[in-house]
Amino acid sequence: MASAPQNLPVSEILKSKAEFEDEPKKKSREDWRKAKELEEARKAGTAPAAVDEEGKDINPHIPQYISSAPWYYGTSGPTLKHQRPQEEKQKQFSKIDEWYSRGVDNSKIVTKYRKGACENCGALTHIRRDCMERPRKVGAKYSGANIAADEFVQKNLALSFDGKRDRWSGYDPSEHKAVIEEFQKVEEAKRQLKADKLDANEDSEEEGEKDEDKYVDEVDMPGTKVDSKQRITVRNLRIREDTAKYLRNLDPNSAYYDPKTRSMRENPNPSKDDPYSGENFVRFTGDTTKHLNAQLFAWDAYEKGVDVHLLAEPTKLELLQKEYEQKKEQFKGKIQNNILEKYGGEEHLDAPPKTLLLAQTEDYVEYSRSGKIVKGQEKEIIKSKYEEDVYINNHTSVWGSFWKGGHWGYKCCHSFIKNSYCLGENGKNKNSTESIPLVEESTKDEEEKEESPEEKEASSSNEEDSKLKKEKRKKKKDKKKKQKEKKQNKKKDLLKEAVKAEEQSQENADRLLAIDERKRPYNSMFEAKKPTEEEIEAYYLKRRREEDPMNQFM
Repeated sequence: MASAPQNLPVSEILKSKAEFEDEPKKKSREDWRKAKELEEARKAGTAPAAVDEEGKDINPHIPQYISSAPWYYGTSGPTLKHQRPQEEKQKQFSKIDEWYSRGVDNSKIVTKYRKGACENCGALTHIRRDCMERPRKVGAKYSGANIAADEFVQKNLALSFDGKRDRWSGYDPSEHKAVIEEFQKVEEAKRQLKADKLDANEDSEEEGEKDEDKYVDEVDMPGTKVDSKQRITVRNLRIREDTAKYLRNLDPNSAYYDPKTRSMRENPNPSKDDPYSGENFVRFTGDTTKHLNAQLFAWDAYEKGVDVHLLAEPTKLELLQKEYEQKKEQFKGKIQNNILEKYGGEEHLDAPPKTLLLAQTEDYVEYSRSGKIVKGQEKEIIKSKYEEDVYINNHTSVWGSFWKGGHWGYKCCHSFIKNSYCLGENGKNKNSTESIPLVEESTKDEEEKEESPEEKEASSSNEEDSKLKKEKRKKKKDKKKKQKEKKQNKKKDLLKEAVKAEEQSQENADRLLAIDERKRPYNSMFEAKKPTEEEIEAYYLKRRREEDPMNQFM
């Protein structure tokens, strides 16, 4: 007997009730087991996936509450159609090219009454009870005259949420042609005006009646932008043909240029006839100095009791200042004449200036303790406080320009002795053949020089005693040498052990890094202590230097 299919309607279940009542437990268990095995096989990929009514495979990993259709859906096989949008329930919206018709000419003339039209006016779009015209004595149905035109009925658009809010809905691109045509007409009119203006200027030049002052306000200056609506003139940064300030002198010791304010206060080329003399020259020329002097005079006069103000009474202030300057010059001249009459020396006033006679000036220059110019007309030149390019003892290079075997020297003669005399190429040849003195030899010389003056006196007085002392010294030296060798050997052994330990630790680290981090051992009893000198040296010996270009060859 066939097993009951899943998701059957209630009517089919009731019809086949007798079939299920024969062996309900056995059949249901077997069906459930087979269905479970088939589901597991589909998930494992050993069995083909279920196919819906459209021939598409159904993913076996989809949950059951999604893949199983409800009993009222009426399906007889596996399907996912119930999870997709139902076409019969989807609302159809208007397309993007559908919109209300505008400017429709519906003035079609009708001369004959049509069946089903309005009996009063003769229009087909309404009936007599909805007619908005005045009721006629004889309707259009009977008279057949003055039949009204049909009204235009706009269609109902079904707009979506976004369609209702679309700001370009119903826009006709052909309407933009009117804007383009208007712009072209304006441009053509501008060109015509400009051509007429040029023709008028040429005619005026030929006649010799050109008046430049008359058209000053109409001339467009380079670097300016005139807005006729707001009646303002906006100045651009600079004219393109002008030379930038920082390009007038590329010397770094010349006048300072401030890029933030785009100002160069001093003259970049003081020795040349440059039209640009700096921002300070521009700011303190013309009537600027006069204004400052007038302001100072107003302040001084107010302190002396004269009630005058620069902005409130400029004319009064100017007259007072002129009168004051005249009286001041007269007083100075009177004093000078009195002194010359009393003491004489008028011939010295006609002498040439002191700068020509003594080659000296009275310009004030202030220096610091290190010799730098702090204040004065000359520009301060920044230099190092150390001596530069100073060579001693016939050398052509400085000390420290040569390095060999852990020692510094001179590059010109390869001498390792500071403040030595340069021997040139001979010194290079000599110093290249000679080896660098070892530390042990220097220590030997120091040990030999450690003899006390008492021992020297005893050796000079008695040769035998000196021989004994020499033997004792020799024994001491041998003993010290053996101790030193012993220490060195011990140090070498410790270093070898440290190198072995470092290699072992690196191998152990590589082994641990190769293991999964979840399976690595953890030692909580590890004791952290300060490394010894041998361990540090072994670490530096075995350290891998990635930045070394010869690292890959080691």
